Amino acid sequence: MELNKNEFAPYFETYISLSRALSLLESFLLNMEETVAFFQSVPSDKLDYRYQPEKWSVKDILLHLIDCERIFQYRALRISRNDKTSLPGFEENNYAIEANATNRSLDQLIIEYKSVRLATYSLFDSFDEEKLILMGNASGKDVSVRAIGFIILGHELHHIKIIKERYL
Repeated sequence: MELNKNEFAPYFETYISLSRALSLLESFLLNMEETVAFFQSVPSDKLDYRYQPEKWSVKDILLHLIDCERIFQYRALRISRNDKTSLPGFEENNYAIEANATNRSLDQLIIEYKSVRLATYSLFDSFDEEKLILMGNASGKDVSVRAIGFIILGHELHHIKIIKERYL
């Protein structure tokens, strides 16, 4: 799907460029399968590994993906309902600190990830073409509902690429 440049902030270009050209719904399900298989393939001794002390662990990254997807779902919902309220940003590092991924098992995180992804699928499945192109404002930037979907997908692929490059 070709997005217009006015549908997202330049910051998100990296994520959107990683998204597949498939439909959002197909991509949500395909990415879910691939992401689960990827995290299940990470050696157990690498799940809490940090390549530098201040960096997140692999489990922190998975929980970060879950948290961000929830936030982006909420944004898509609000914008799709034609809510013109500007939506605030969030501090991802504070979320990672408070999430306490270290004390969670990979199985728990994967169950939560799947639940969130299926909720994302259901939400986006409810949108017609008119809803997908609605524009709103989040973190001080204009964004469309459909761009949010591609940001979710690309954000996930971005972090998996980092794990492959720096953790494994």
